[in-house]
Amino acid sequence: MKSLAAVTLLFAALLQDVEATKPAPRDPKWVTRHEGFVEIAKKGGVEFLLLGDSITDGWRGGGKEVYSEHFDALKPANFGIGGDRTQHVLWRLQNGELDGITPKVCMLMIGTNNGKDSADDVAAGITAIIKELHKKSSATKVLLLAIFPRGEKPNAGREKNDKVNAMVAKLDDGGKTVKYLDIGAKFMNEDKTIGKDIMPDFLHLTEKGYRIWAEAVLPTVKELLAAK
Repeated sequence: MKSLAAVTLLFAALLQDVEATKPAPRDPKWVTRHEGFVEIAKKGGVEFLLLGDSITDGWRGGGKEVYSEHFDALKPANFGIGGDRTQHVLWRLQNGELDGITPKVCMLMIGTNNGKDSADDVAAGITAIIKELHKKSSATKVLLLAIFPRGEKPNAGREKNDKVNAMVAKLDDGGKTVKYLDIGAKFMNEDKTIGKDIMPDFLHLTEKGYRIWAEAVLPTVKELLAAK
C-alpha cells in the first residue's frame, strides 16, 4: 500500500509537464558508466545499493577508505554518477541497473542538481525514482536521505531543498518500504555554516564528511538489512 503522500506526488507529476520525472540519458561517456553499472548488476550479489549523483559517486574518491571500512562487508555497489538529476537516475533504473539484482536496501540521495526545478517537481522526481525502484525490485527497502545542505551559509538553495525534504519525508512508512533520514545537521556548525574541512566547495565531502555520513547511517542500514 502506497502512502497518501506518495500517491499525491505521483498524481501531481502525471498532471503536469514535469521535467524531473521524465527519464532522460546524458552524453556517451555517461552512458558508458551506466553500462558498467548494468554489468555489475548482471553479476548479482548486491545487497546494499548506493544510488545518486556526485556526492554518492564520491565514495570512490574522498570516501574510498571510509566506504571500505564501513560498507564492504554489506555486499555493496555504488551507482552514483556526478551531475545526475532525478530524471537521469530514473532513466538508469529503467535501462538495466536493477536487472540481475534485488538489493535488500537502496540508499538514495538525489535532487541537489535539479536547481532549475521547483521544490514540488524535485519531490515528484524523487518519488518517481522510488516508485521505479519498487516496480523493479519490490522487496528493496529504500533508505531515503534528505538532500544535504549546500553553500557555506544558509541560502535560498538550502531553503528550497528543505521544502523538498519536507515533502519526501512523508514517504516514510516506518521502514516497511521507505525509511527517511535527515542527517544534514551533522555537517553544519551550530550557526548552520559549513566548514571546508567537511565540504571544501560547500557541496562535496571530504573524507571527514564521508565518515560523518557513514557513521550516521550505518545503524539504520544494518537495521533495514536485517529486517524481514
